Amino acid sequence: MKKMKKKYLLIIGIILFSSYACKKSALYPALESSVASSQNFISSDRIIALVNGLYTTIRSTALYGGNYEIYNEVKCDNWINATANSNATYQTWTETVSSTSSEVTSLWAQCYLAINDCNVFIDGMNNGGTAVVGTALATNYIGEAKFIRAAAYYALLQMYCQAYTLNGGTSPGLPLRLTGNSVYGNSALAPVSVAAIYAQVIADLNAAETSLPLTYADASTNTTRAHRNTAIAFKTRVYLSMGLYSNVITEANKIVSATAPYTATSGVAFALQPVIANVFKAPYTTTESILSMPFFTTETRGNEGDYFNSVGTANYYLNPAGIIADPNWKTTDARRAFINLVTKVNHYYLTKYPLTPYTDWANVMRYSEVLLNLSEARVRSTGTLDAQAIALLNAVHTRSDPTTTFTTASFPAGVDDFYAKIAEERNIEFLGEGLRWSDLLRLQLPIPAKSNVPSIPVTSAAYIWPISNNEELYNPLIGR
Repeated sequence: MKKMKKKYLLIIGIILFSSYACKKSALYPALESSVASSQNFISSDRIIALVNGLYTTIRSTALYGGNYEIYNEVKCDNWINATANSNATYQTWTETVSSTSSEVTSLWAQCYLAINDCNVFIDGMNNGGTAVVGTALATNYIGEAKFIRAAAYYALLQMYCQAYTLNGGTSPGLPLRLTGNSVYGNSALAPVSVAAIYAQVIADLNAAETSLPLTYADASTNTTRAHRNTAIAFKTRVYLSMGLYSNVITEANKIVSATAPYTATSGVAFALQPVIANVFKAPYTTTESILSMPFFTTETRGNEGDYFNSVGTANYYLNPAGIIADPNWKTTDARRAFINLVTKVNHYYLTKYPLTPYTDWANVMRYSEVLLNLSEARVRSTGTLDAQAIALLNAVHTRSDPTTTFTTASFPAGVDDFYAKIAEERNIEFLGEGLRWSDLLRLQLPIPAKSNVPSIPVTSAAYIWPISNNEELYNPLIGR
């Protein structure tokens, strides 16, 4: 842990991707970046610092360090706003964001900042960095950059674009930036289709899979840096979002054994933790933790604890009519232990992120998601129930609720009952972890009503976010 802490502190001075560049222009994709200097690629120490810096950019609170997950949560139905604080995603909760809303502009900026950093890094490696560290390491590092670029584009797709499942991705997408910008200008770039962005995400993840190492030397690095199985796992998420279920199955089968107890049999040995609470406490490096963003007392974040937990500002509390009211979620289910009633205000809060100062690591992806992705994909790919799909569902559910085991008889209406159960299980398992909105989006479901906020139909302009105003100002070709 101390070694990792020192590593992240070391790179702060070098990584001017975000701290210097973001002050130079309102349009983040076309920033000046110190990474572009050939001097940053003259030694192996500088190059690995730059690699770690790519993770620093997506680890930002503005992206996978907290806010992206929060937007996915509060946009949906499980949370009630308590403060009406416009700086705490209130407009996302009320479904009233505009192109100038802070969450709309900041997420767009951080995603394209991460993308540009990856582009500049890849260009730098191709223009000299590879000769410094050797082909093998360079291949690993470029694979990490492509993984991070894919993760950033995926986040953009979820918030600013219509679902691929709506029309095969023919909807207007985003500017696809694949070369680094290190000077001012070069802002004009027309958006490509949703399908084209998804194609690039998959291409980057495929390249990452073949380029990344099978494993690292320690559990902390396996959890905080991408390796081969990280890329494979993320592909199951992406393909599920696209509704390409046979592809989900192909990828998941690479890292899910044919029989329980399910595990990845090569590379990093992913497996469920026997007790779910282990995932949300130190050392945060369990076999279930596919990718997490680390934080320390010297590097805290404004994380989900500040939004969802009563120990913080408590901007949100759990909707009493949301998933916690589901009668199928038994009081004896271990995941109920994450729900805390504060009797003083008679509100329920989430305790997955209990620490103050906020040093809980941010889960980007867990192995339980891969198992549920595979379970759902097996049924949706054929339109029929099968024993393997039910067994995968049981693996996740009985870990926390051993009193309930599903069988074919549990789904009297067939696949429709199964789809409802999978959706329910995902809603319970990943509460507060940022998957709820992506599930509604890919399934083209309306956003349910909450408190005084009415339901938002799929056809509403409020269903997805508008393009950032900064992009509209500086990119004359944006056209959306």
